[in-house]
Amino acid sequence: MKYILIVLFVLSVFSCTSVKKYNEQRLSMIPPEKLREDIDFTYRKLQEMHPNLNWYISKKDLDSKFDSLKTTINKSLTPTQFYFKLQPVITKIREGHLSLRIPSKRFSRKEIKALKNKKGLFGRFEYYVEGDHLYFIENKDSIQNIQPGTELLSINGVPVSGYLKKYRELITSDGYNSTFFPHYLKDVFFNFFVAEKGIMDSAKIETLYKDKRQTLTLKRETKDKKDLEKDKAEKKRSPEKKLKDYVASTSSYNRNFKFLDKDSTIAYMKIKSFSRTFSNKFYKQSFAKIKDAESSYLIIDIRENYGGSLYEINQLYSYLAPEPFVLIKPAQLASTSTPLKTNYFRTASPLEFILKTAGYPGYFIYQTLNIRKGKDGIAYYTMKENKLTKPKLNAFRGKVYVLINGGSFSASSIISSKLKFDRRVTLVGEETGGANDGTVAGFYSYQKLPNSKIDLPIGLLLVQPNITFENTQKGVVPDVEIKESMQDIIDKKDTQLDWVKSDIQKLKDSKIWD
Repeated sequence: MKYILIVLFVLSVFSCTSVKKYNEQRLSMIPPEKLREDIDFTYRKLQEMHPNLNWYISKKDLDSKFDSLKTTINKSLTPTQFYFKLQPVITKIREGHLSLRIPSKRFSRKEIKALKNKKGLFGRFEYYVEGDHLYFIENKDSIQNIQPGTELLSINGVPVSGYLKKYRELITSDGYNSTFFPHYLKDVFFNFFVAEKGIMDSAKIETLYKDKRQTLTLKRETKDKKDLEKDKAEKKRSPEKKLKDYVASTSSYNRNFKFLDKDSTIAYMKIKSFSRTFSNKFYKQSFAKIKDAESSYLIIDIRENYGGSLYEINQLYSYLAPEPFVLIKPAQLASTSTPLKTNYFRTASPLEFILKTAGYPGYFIYQTLNIRKGKDGIAYYTMKENKLTKPKLNAFRGKVYVLINGGSFSASSIISSKLKFDRRVTLVGEETGGANDGTVAGFYSYQKLPNSKIDLPIGLLLVQPNITFENTQKGVVPDVEIKESMQDIIDKKDTQLDWVKSDIQKLKDSKIWD
């Protein structure tokens, strides 16, 4: 016990020192020549490791973007200031997964504990972005009586439109679609804001609702006993929470299943994230219920689903496929060596370093066995998802609809693209935020810029659905396009789901007359 306590004490001191050192470095001024070195380092690593760097931009144009950036760096900057210079250039590559990590302040355990006992300032609302406008669309706690549909005009006297334009330059979809930005920006707006401005205890805001302007003050409130008890209860993982993958921070489930009618002919599955957690059990139980109910129609809702596990979408597809299938093409690599450059020890504490050292031989052998050089001279990484998969015994044979929108990204786009190509479903909604022809992600090489110390995760796998490519450089286009307005969301009117229900009713009616 004495030795365990000594180890814990050493780790605690190490953690505190690490946080302090990081925060000091984050505020330091870095000379321009050192920043230019970081720009060269970034571009060199991208060229070395990214498997399809010039998919959406030519090498000549990308060379020019990086060279132009270097000419603008003529004074010392903090890492955060430098981030706002370099990240917009990286977005020109048009790969949604490729992004610098903004150097936000790190907190000590004491600071984290204090924050856990307080409510959010801006995080207690739901938002909607349209152009250069940011709106409140949900206010569950009735804070300051802000009504859904109210526009947030300014924060502490600074126009929100300026922040939106600035932050819009920090994100990109895959390719040239534009549907991704409003969906993603509403979710990450305050991540950027807090990283830039810091965590505030209060903020003066100006709002506009029905032509009436108001100046209000938001305050970070301390949680009462009831709030703390609720937090504690939400952390408990019941069997239902595990199965549906409960997310305590949003008080919602990543997966839900239900029937939409009394006779159970219409099954509905909402998947907010392909997290993989307990996914096997969820799909097994859900499709067993569908089979027992002899349902004729299935609606799969992957709107606002930013993606996740290839394993999970392969599992889901196996319950929809009429015959054996291959979900994705062999994943391409920049070279046979890049899978071994994933920075295996990057976040290891002293104790974790010891454990990882012991496990490294197994990791090395596993990675090496999955790398191969094709006859075309291209390096490939073998995964289960690019091998033949048999349909499940409970595979659904009825009519399938899939709801998509600009928030359907990454794995959501891959499964949508595959399902559409195989003509297995009717896609309804809005063009996906992820590309029709694949993306670069998989696992990452975590690079750290040598002077600014900004993290740069680089996806190492070119992951593409097993389809004939359209080369549109856009997202998956729905079979039936239906756009959703802000007022629809406020009124809780689901026009896309309503269209599907109406179409199903027409099919039912036609069968009666047949």
